[in-house]
Amino acid sequence: MYICIVKIAGFSFIRNAVTYDYPIVEALQSILPVCDEIYVAVGKSEDNTVELVANVDRQKIKIVETVWDESLREGGKVLALETNKAFQAIPNEYDWCFYIQGDEVFHENGLEKMHGLLKSNLDNYRVEGFLVDYLHHYGSYDYIATSRNWYRNEIRVIRNNKEITSWKDAQGFRWHNERKLAVKSSGTVMHHYGWVKNPEKQVLKQKNFSRYWHDDKWLLENTKNSFDYSEIDYLELFKGTHPKMMERRISEKNWKFEYDLSKDKRTLRVKCLDTITKYTGISLFEYKNYRLIR
Repeated sequence: MYICIVKIAGFSFIRNAVTYDYPIVEALQSILPVCDEIYVAVGKSEDNTVELVANVDRQKIKIVETVWDESLREGGKVLALETNKAFQAIPNEYDWCFYIQGDEVFHENGLEKMHGLLKSNLDNYRVEGFLVDYLHHYGSYDYIATSRNWYRNEIRVIRNNKEITSWKDAQGFRWHNERKLAVKSSGTVMHHYGWVKNPEKQVLKQKNFSRYWHDDKWLLENTKNSFDYSEIDYLELFKGTHPKMMERRISEKNWKFEYDLSKDKRTLRVKCLDTITKYTGISLFEYKNYRLIR
């Protein structure tokens, strides 16, 4: 009798998680139940990020200590490079690799479903990866950004094939020859918290990360000393449930952010396209960094 045993490794990257208040602990904990091990590229930090990550699970967490290439000042390439370092460290014995970034948390409602999909598609080599659905929290934990400016789906599980590589600023993945991966939708949910920080912490994060997209002249001309969340084009009130891993952080770190839900700064074109998506589920002209298969 054929018994299907699937081996899954997680991977991520992080640097200065304490300084910039990343929920890396919650991120790793959220995928830990379906991963045999998680490989984390920890960049040389000015805080205790290494200890923070290691303490998540001394048995399952495997740390890859790295040094970020500070000369990469275009397109967020350094983020993809660090992602690849973690991915390359995963042993060949693993079948699937579950990627998560330091400001993302996978909802526990999808753990059993994701594991089932990876098991049932183990020998279906047409499937090169799986998408997750995204909820982008913004301003505080009480709001989500829903306009088409925010990606709805992205690849977060891939085959353990080292010809696959992190794409551009590490948002997704492609084959080494830049061919898009053939993926299925998992129907599971990833919560993105990159734009939910105390405004002072958000300023620090933006100043730091902008260095990996722009040169010093741009930074001098465009970097602000304060962050105004109210400049967003459109938000909706979040009515769902956060991952359980986030409950403590939310109770301790949520802050007052008042947003007038009647405000709508979207262009007419974006409003029309968003309305079509809302009522049909079809997102016209949507950029997709993958090839969706059935």
